[in-house]
Amino acid sequence: MRELQELTRKNIWALTPYSCARDEFKGRAASIFLDANENPYNTPLNRYPDPLQEELKAKLAAVKGVRPERIFLGNGSDEAIDLVYRVFCEPRQDNVVAISPTYGMYGVCADVNDVEYRSVKLRPDFSLDADALLAATDAHTKIIWLCSPNNPTGNAFERRQIERVLTEFGGIVVVDEAYSDFNDLRPFRADLDRFPNLIVLNTFSKLWASAAIRLGMAFASEEIIALFNKVKYPYNVNLLTQQQAMRMLDEIPRLNQWRATILNERRNLLPAIAELPVCTVVYPTDANFFLARMTDADGIYHYLVDRGIVVRNRSRVELCGNCLRITIGTPQENNALLGALRQYRP
Repeated sequence: MRELQELTRKNIWALTPYSCARDEFKGRAASIFLDANENPYNTPLNRYPDPLQEELKAKLAAVKGVRPERIFLGNGSDEAIDLVYRVFCEPRQDNVVAISPTYGMYGVCADVNDVEYRSVKLRPDFSLDADALLAATDAHTKIIWLCSPNNPTGNAFERRQIERVLTEFGGIVVVDEAYSDFNDLRPFRADLDRFPNLIVLNTFSKLWASAAIRLGMAFASEEIIALFNKVKYPYNVNLLTQQQAMRMLDEIPRLNQWRATILNERRNLLPAIAELPVCTVVYPTDANFFLARMTDADGIYHYLVDRGIVVRNRSRVELCGNCLRITIGTPQENNALLGALRQYRP
């Protein structure tokens, strides 16, 4: 890995972050707060939230097996994605490399930050070609983006291929593990000590069933997390989100039940879809969704919408012609989907 200072934008490295009232007061008991120009009424919503979410991070650290100082929390994973660009990529000078197809926000954030985005096609079976990925980099490549399990394909990449990228690329490698809770593979956040250039993303939106609260996680070295905290807005995670996340961290037995049900439904639903005359291929998945190539994805998509069932039409995504992406729902929802597809007539 190149030196972190060399990878970081010069203005960010030299940046003096905004110091808010709750940053300056720490470590002593107090009952009267006259420091932040808050309204004294309507407790607790009248107070600014903890800008570094320390209580939540301490509780999350025990669940995720990562020290609190290696955790960044943001307004969805999208905030962490945007921060990667803002911290490391000089607009109109640096570039990033990503796979295709993959999660669209990596490219959107590149455009927003005026950074060149280079995409490298996956193999026809949606597996990762580390050689092709590394060959697309140059001296101005700061970031490589990897989503594993990948969206929209659903498959997790071979660990050896990802480790090659981490070892041979001198810049930052982001491994987005938003869907990692739906498989039993070793998460890359467990290997932060091995790879100082690694950033791992995760989210409360998937297994934690909390997409509405918009809470994303990034795991990285203390030095990288410190850079994120320098650049983020002071109170980026509101009090209600922090409180709901704390409640969900007490619900792990219920989450495990949900996970078991989703995985059981996945085992049953994929072969049932594959047997339908309207389906040509169901691709293997390590996530809570799967990609299926259909005989007429556009027609089937609109047919399902007319029956109140919404899936995602990925037909216009590279390598995904005539494909639908289908999330695993409840048993009742999955049965309704199957029933509708069995009745479909072109």
